[in-house]
Amino acid sequence: MGKDILEIKTVNECGKCLGGKILHPQACVFNLENPDLERIPVKFDFYAILLIEDCADGCCCCGRRYYDFSNASMVFLRPGEIFRMNTDNTLPDKGVLLTFHPDLLLSTTLDNHIGNYTFFNYRKEEALHLSHAEKDIVTRCLRSIGSELRHPIDSHSSTLISRLIELLLDYCSRFYERQFITREEKNKTVVGKFDRMLDKSIASGQLSSAGFPSVCECAVELGLSAAYFNDLLRFQTGKTFEEYCMLKRLDSAKKMLLSGEGSPADVAHRLGFHNIQQFSFIFKTITGFRPGEYRFSKN
Repeated sequence: MGKDILEIKTVNECGKCLGGKILHPQACVFNLENPDLERIPVKFDFYAILLIEDCADGCCCCGRRYYDFSNASMVFLRPGEIFRMNTDNTLPDKGVLLTFHPDLLLSTTLDNHIGNYTFFNYRKEEALHLSHAEKDIVTRCLRSIGSELRHPIDSHSSTLISRLIELLLDYCSRFYERQFITREEKNKTVVGKFDRMLDKSIASGQLSSAGFPSVCECAVELGLSAAYFNDLLRFQTGKTFEEYCMLKRLDSAKKMLLSGEGSPADVAHRLGFHNIQQFSFIFKTITGFRPGEYRFSKN
C-alpha cells in the first residue's frame, strides 16, 4: 500500500498504532481519545466497528441530519475497506473501536451469516445514529466483549466473543430499522426519484435493448451505496430491487394493453421481456389474465 494510505494488517498492528493493550490476537476493543495517527486514510484488513462520540449535529462526514438522533454514530467497515473520518482526522477524536479478524469467526455461527449484516457494505455517510437508550445498549455490548477479551484464552473464547459480537450486530440491525422509520419521509423522496428513473427508462424505449439500469447505477444516481439503497427500498416497499422493477414493468404493460399501444408481442418487446412466452407467463401469474385477455377485461 502506498504511503498515502495507512494499511493495518493485523489486530496486533492496530494495537501498536493506537497504543492499546492486546489481550487477544484476533479481537480488541480500543477506547479512542485523540488517536495519534497520520492524517491519511486507513485500511483495516479485518472487520472494524466505530462508535463515534462528539460528532457535531449535522455532521456531514457521517451523514447525520436534523431528523436523526445525535447521541452517537456507528460506522461498520468490512475487511479491506479504506476509511477516513474527515480531512482533519483518520479516526474520530472520541469513541470506541472494535476490531476482529475474520479468522476469529471460523467454525462459529456468525461466520455463516455475517454477510446478512448488509450495513458492512454501507458508506460512511450512511452511518447509524443512536438515541441515548440505543447508545447505552451498544456501550454495554462493547463492555461485555471487552470483559470476555480480558478472560484468559481457552477453547470457549472464540465462540463466546463471536456470540457477543453477533448480539451487538443484531441490536444494530434493529436500530437501523428504527432509523429507516425515523427517515420515512426522506425515504419516500428517494423512492419517488427511483420511480421517475424507471419511468424515464420505460418512456425512452431503452428496455427493449438495455433493460433497466442496474441497482448499482440507480444507487449512484441517488447518491447512495447499492447495499443501503437495496435495504431502504425493501423496508419502504416490501420489495427487492428486482421485484420492484418487475412490478413497474407489469404496471406499464397493463397501461399499454388497455390503451391499445400495440399487440402483446409489441408490449413484451418494448418492455424488455425475452419473448412473448415469458411475458405471458409472468403477466398471468401476477394478474390472473393472459395479456390478450387483459386488454379487454376492463372494458
